[in-house]
Amino acid sequence: MKGSRNYGELISAEKLPGFVIEQSGRDEFVDRDNPAPVDVEFARAGLEKARHALTGGGYDVVILDEINVALDFGLVSLEDVFALIDAKPDNVELVLTGRAAHPEIVKRADLVSEVLNIKHHYDAGVEAREGIEY
Repeated sequence: MKGSRNYGELISAEKLPGFVIEQSGRDEFVDRDNPAPVDVEFARAGLEKARHALTGGGYDVVILDEINVALDFGLVSLEDVFALIDAKPDNVELVLTGRAAHPEIVKRADLVSEVLNIKHHYDAGVEAREGIEY
């Protein structure tokens, strides 16, 4: 869901030792109602990268940023996400982020948090700010 290199978390992560980010996606936003085939390909490739990271023994924590959105947009299947969850070794933490978590994902999760938007500067027309959002 985030193919661009212009995100604040990417800039921050560069300063953290041992923190690796692998991206899968284009710079453009995905059309929820009609995702392009390339978006589906990128999402599935990202899921495969995640599987290798999760089962390869090189990481203690694997975060699938925006996987819930990719699932909601139909870029990946619930079955594929479940298969990834089932492949998780006991010694690795798996974090799934993004809005609109599928109810079955919520049921299987050990911990679920929700960030509630009360007020956001985007609603007032303020664009992303350098040093904050990117």
